[in-house]
Amino acid sequence: MSKVAVFGAGSWGTAFSVILADAGNDVTMWARREEVAAAINDTHENPDYHPGTELPHNISATHDIEKAAYGADLVVLAAPSQTLRKNLTDWAPFLPKDVPLVSLMKGVELGTLERMSEVIAHVTGAGPDRIAVVSGPNLSKEIIRREPAAGVVACADEDVAKTIQARVHSPAFRPYTSTDVVGCEIGGAYKNVVAISTGMAAGMGFGDNTQASLITRGLAETARLAVQLGANPMTLMGLAGLGDLAATCSSPLSRNRTFGEKLGQGMTTADILASSHQVAEGAKSSHSLRELAAKVGVDVPLAQYVDDVVSGAKTVGEILDEMLERPTKAETE
Repeated sequence: MSKVAVFGAGSWGTAFSVILADAGNDVTMWARREEVAAAINDTHENPDYHPGTELPHNISATHDIEKAAYGADLVVLAAPSQTLRKNLTDWAPFLPKDVPLVSLMKGVELGTLERMSEVIAHVTGAGPDRIAVVSGPNLSKEIIRREPAAGVVACADEDVAKTIQARVHSPAFRPYTSTDVVGCEIGGAYKNVVAISTGMAAGMGFGDNTQASLITRGLAETARLAVQLGANPMTLMGLAGLGDLAATCSSPLSRNRTFGEKLGQGMTTADILASSHQVAEGAKSSHSLRELAAKVGVDVPLAQYVDDVVSGAKTVGEILDEMLERPTKAETE
């Protein structure tokens, strides 16, 4: 049985470990806290993120980086996007050489404005033929319940994408391949921002028309930025674009939509963060995506408005007025 090392024992890292285990891999998870690793080994359960769900017996966990990485022929990275660089700097010396590195993160790094695959490349020295990303409509609580789902494995090297595809194809998870890493990453990062805006609308009491309008205009923004960065526009029509966007914007399981709902109800970012230990990636990616778009000359009003509310610069009422007063354009602009 082939070994996969999964670095990160949060909600999505745990759920993806189940996919890998069900696909026939021997999985070792690295957990930041020793007590989480012990619970996974002793009770076959992750009590912090998926209490009550039994994990397959071919999943084990450790707090020891070297032990997690030893003998792995595939490495999966599942850290929060804004801490990936720091985490990966610690992990990199122990990672096996020349094995594929798979990113589960959906974000753009603050400051550097780098996508997660770029962070991985800079920290590890890995080339594009070793770095892959997994994206799609993959809410972790549904994945771990083994509800049918699909996703995309993207890598510049199509053969590597196909190899990883075979390793993650489980009875409940159907992976497709792509060579458009940029499109998959921008789609995955941007949908979190759009989900916050949709949640804000719901929190303010607005219905389906408002939310559908935000989702659609959010997709247009996503496509404008992704294409400017070199992505294939068709990627944004697929699982890593529209599929991920639909799930994240509409599901009550979505952390980003829930974050937006609370903003729409009048809570501050500080209040929301204090009430939950789970990360809404869009809260920080709204700023980095806004800056990235400005850098390449792309108009992204939705990211701008979300960033303004998240940062406390403006209220939801103020940005609503600004949105409605914006000049209208052709739909394709």
